[in-house]
Amino acid sequence: MWRFCWKAAMWFFIISIASVILFKWVPVPFTPLMLIRCVEQKWDGKEMKLKKDWVSFDEIPNSLQLAVVCSEDQNFIKHSGFDFDAIDKAIEHNKTHKRKRGASTISQQVAKNLFLWQGRNWFRKGLEVYFTFLIELFWSKERIMEVYLNIIEMGDGVYGAEAASQEFFKIPAVKMSKQNAAIIAAVLPSPIRFSAKMPSAYIKNRQAWILNQMYLWGGTLNYSIPDEKGK
Repeated sequence: MWRFCWKAAMWFFIISIASVILFKWVPVPFTPLMLIRCVEQKWDGKEMKLKKDWVSFDEIPNSLQLAVVCSEDQNFIKHSGFDFDAIDKAIEHNKTHKRKRGASTISQQVAKNLFLWQGRNWFRKGLEVYFTFLIELFWSKERIMEVYLNIIEMGDGVYGAEAASQEFFKIPAVKMSKQNAAIIAAVLPSPIRFSAKMPSAYIKNRQAWILNQMYLWGGTLNYSIPDEKGK
């Protein structure tokens, strides 16, 4: 029994590390969430919808990269996968508020979406920590952002910047305006509940806040020098 467990653990480590290294260069064909959503659509009697179109880092506008950093993870450039200040703040906030606040970084979201299933149990969270560590170890910040903005759910059956831009604005992602970028970033916490195509008052307010944060950052995201403006 112990021998079997030891072999299983060794194979898990070998396959997981090899997968992370492989996706350092290879475009991600699909994710567990994409498959789950397709099954959910079929189960609910809906037409199966899966829109995704991988584009290179150079085809993703800097404004969208900055918008998601301002919205989702303002210490993305500086941290090594985990924002412990944000975690502490979320813990304190959740003690006194019914509406819970998360503290997942962009790196953690990539790990969760690319390698894992949805859920909140401790086993899955432990695997998320493990894959986040591997991603930060083997990938650059640019690659993490490239994968994130190609696989993240941005609407019902819509994944990634290119598919979202075509679906919501009828233009390639590379031509996306700052306003477009901010509205997409505004819906990311709940892309099924909210719509970038028909934004509610709440989403428009979030868009305005994100645009202001982008302005405070200087309007661009610099990967080579950690930017203190985003604090």
